Amino acid sequence: MTKAERTIGTPGFEPAAGEPADGQHSDGRRPDGDRPAPPAAGEPAADAVPPAGAADGPDPVDPDGEPGTGGDAGAAPGRGKRRMPALLGVAALAYLLDIVSKTLVVHHLEGRPAIPVLGSYLQLWATRNSGAAFGIGQGMTIVFSVIALIVIGVIARLSRKLYSVPWAIALGLLLGGALGNLTDRIFRSPGVFRGAVVDFIAPKDFAVFNLADSAIVCGGVLIVWLSFRGLDPDGTLHRD
Repeated sequence: MTKAERTIGTPGFEPAAGEPADGQHSDGRRPDGDRPAPPAAGEPAADAVPPAGAADGPDPVDPDGEPGTGGDAGAAPGRGKRRMPALLGVAALAYLLDIVSKTLVVHHLEGRPAIPVLGSYLQLWATRNSGAAFGIGQGMTIVFSVIALIVIGVIARLSRKLYSVPWAIALGLLLGGALGNLTDRIFRSPGVFRGAVVDFIAPKDFAVFNLADSAIVCGGVLIVWLSFRGLDPDGTLHRD
């Protein structure tokens, strides 16, 4: 009995192992001699095995919207948050202390003898200064007013990429002091941008100054120290 007769004449007949199924030759060709059509371009074969990991779906997205990171602990940390609140807080504190102290001095000390604090080594004595800090550049009020405005603009620009707390403190002191003395130059007599700054801290054998001058000097010294250490306002530390 031929294979065709066995297949047709025997119900439930199954071909032996290794024999081709009915309607196909051993090389996979159909009876008409044609091979199965290959899959279209871009379509996987019917018996293709998906690559490992393909069933897992696309890479997760972290909470910040960066694809592929998935919020892993090994992701590179950011620079932290901007330190604008710290800068503004220090500047506001320095500015308020300067304005309040000058207001009290004008009302209670101006026109009166000096008040000893540490004997003759430190006194409180109200005076007016048309120059810069510590009495430098007398009569150049307009020039120093312009310089103060430039300093404020530079600080505002630096604050856009400010991620360092020490730099925030330094710039805050500088900003508060500059605003304190600039307020005097704008609103005190004899006129706008020509007003004299109120000074009242008088150490022995030293120039008379105020709290705004102290804030400016402290902020400047801190900036120089941070620069020597290689710390940038954005928090980057350079090791030379």
